[in-house]
Amino acid sequence: MTARTGARTGGRILVDQLRINGCDRIFTVPGESFLAVLDALHDTPEIETIVCRQEGGVAYMADADGKMTGRPGVAFVTRGPGATNASAGVHVALQDSTPIILFIGDVARGDRDREGFQEIDFPAFFGPIAKWAARIEDARRIPEYVARAYRVATAGRPGPVVLALPEDMLRDEVDTLDRPAVPPVAEAPDPGAVQALFELLKEATNPIAIVGGADWSPRASHHFGNFAFRYGIPVAAAFRRQDAICNSCGVYAGQLGYGPNPKLQQRIRDADLIIAVGARLGESTTDGYTLITPDHPGQTLVHVHPDPNELGHVYHADLPICSDMGEFAEMVDEWIDPDLVRFSAGEEAHREWLEWSEPAARDGVKLDLGPCVAAMRERLPDNSIICNGAGNFSGWWHRYWRYGKMPTQLAPTSGTMGYGLPAAVAAAIRFRDRPVVCVAGDGDFLMNGQELATAAQYDADLLVILVDNGAYGTIRMHQEREYPERLSATELRNPNFAVLAQAFGGWAATVETTDAFTRALDEALGRKGIRLLHCKTDVEVISNQTTITKLREKAKA
Repeated sequence: MTARTGARTGGRILVDQLRINGCDRIFTVPGESFLAVLDALHDTPEIETIVCRQEGGVAYMADADGKMTGRPGVAFVTRGPGATNASAGVHVALQDSTPIILFIGDVARGDRDREGFQEIDFPAFFGPIAKWAARIEDARRIPEYVARAYRVATAGRPGPVVLALPEDMLRDEVDTLDRPAVPPVAEAPDPGAVQALFELLKEATNPIAIVGGADWSPRASHHFGNFAFRYGIPVAAAFRRQDAICNSCGVYAGQLGYGPNPKLQQRIRDADLIIAVGARLGESTTDGYTLITPDHPGQTLVHVHPDPNELGHVYHADLPICSDMGEFAEMVDEWIDPDLVRFSAGEEAHREWLEWSEPAARDGVKLDLGPCVAAMRERLPDNSIICNGAGNFSGWWHRYWRYGKMPTQLAPTSGTMGYGLPAAVAAAIRFRDRPVVCVAGDGDFLMNGQELATAAQYDADLLVILVDNGAYGTIRMHQEREYPERLSATELRNPNFAVLAQAFGGWAATVETTDAFTRALDEALGRKGIRLLHCKTDVEVISNQTTITKLREKAKA
C-alpha cells in the first residue's frame, strides 16, 4: 500500500524511500548540491552514512556492498567532478552485473543548459554505462523514480542506475505518496528446459559447467554445488567469480581468466556440453572468445542467464534458459534423474585444481608470494574476504587462495585499478566479525589509498598486503613481450608505504623475505584496526608464471 505523510522536502522524501526499500547504508563525499538529503539523513538513524575521501572510492564501496548483499549499493556524489570521479565505479558495476544506485546532486532546474557551475547532462553522460540514467524534475515523483531504480538495478542482469537530483527540487516541499518496498523478481526456469538439460547430460561424455556472474547468490551457490557434485560435473568459475561455489566442493575445477590451469583450459576445449550459468562468457573468461568461440562448433552450449537480452547476444545457445539463478540452481538440485550416470570427471578436475593451487617455492626468490599465500591459508579462516583491484600481483591469490562460501571474493571483472582498498573498507564495515584482506599492488594501491582514512574513521579491521615491485607490473609484462628491453612509462618511485599506513593510525611492517612475511603476518593477525604489510618484491618475478628474463628470451626467439 502507498502512504501519505504530509508535506516534506524532496530530500526527506528521497531518504524515506531509501529507508522503505531496506537501505541501511550509503556511501558519499558530501556536496552542497544535495544538502537537503544530508539534512534528512541526520534524522534517519536506520541509514548509516559512510563519508569517503574521493568519489571513486564512494562508487567502488557501493559496488562492493551490492556484491555482498545482493541489494543495490547506494552512493551520493555531487555534480561535475564528483560525478565524473564516480563514473569508474559505475562502469565496474555494469561489467560486473552489480546492482548500485548512484544519486548525483545537480544544478538547479532554472539554470540548466547555461553551462552553469559544474554542469553536465548526466543522463547523456551515464547512459552508455548504466542500465538507466535519468533526472528527477518533480519532487512528487521521487517515490516513482526510486521504486523504478530499485527494480531496474536488480531485475534481469543487475547493474547500475544513475539519478540526477536538481538541488532546488530537493528543497521543494510537496505532498506525495510513498511507495512500498520493491520486492525482488525471481523468475523460475521452464521445467521443460530443465528436462532438456538433463537429456543433454545423458547424451554427453565430457560436460563442464562455468558459473558465477549476473544474479549469482549464496542460494545459487549452495544448490548448484549440490547438483554438480551429485552428478560429478566439473565446475569452473568465470573470471574473478571464484567464490561462486565453495572451493572445497569436490567438483570445483578452478577459475578461468588470466593464467588459468592449462589442464582446465583443455577440459573446456574437449567438452561436448558446456553449461554456462550466470556467466556472460566475456572476453576474460573465454581468453578473447577463443577458448569457447561464439559459435562453438562441435560443442553444445546451455546458457542460463536472468536477462533474456543476454541470451544469444554474443554466443549462440543451443538451449537458452532465462531464469533467476537461485530458482534455477534449486530446481536442478531437486531434479532427480535415475537414468543419469555420475561422471568421474568432476573429481578428476578437482584433484587437478588442488595440485595446481598448491604453491611451490622458487629458488633464488627472496620474497616468494606463493608460499606467502600458503601461510595466509594456514592462518585465516574460510570465511575471510579477499579484495583486490587489478594487476599481476592478484594472480598469486587467484591461483593459490581457496575461497569459501560467498561472499568471500571482491574483485572487479572489469580490471579496474584502485578497487581493492575501497572494497575492503566496505566489507570490513559490513562484516565486522570476519577477516577482511586487501591485496594491492603499488600502482594499484595509490589510486585509492586515501580510503585508509575512511577505514580509520569507522574503526574498520582490515589487513592490507601491499606488493611493491616499483612498477606498473602488468603493463611492464606486456611491454617486455612486445618491446623487450625498451622500458618506457612503467617505472614507479614509491613512498614508504609502512610509514604511510602509520600516518593513518595503523600498524605496519616492511617485509623483504618470505620468512619475514610469515612473522609479520602473525603479528598483524594478533592486532586490530588497520594493518599493512609492505612487501618489497623483485620486478624480475613479474607474475606467478613467468619472469622478465623468460619474456625477453621468448621475444628474441
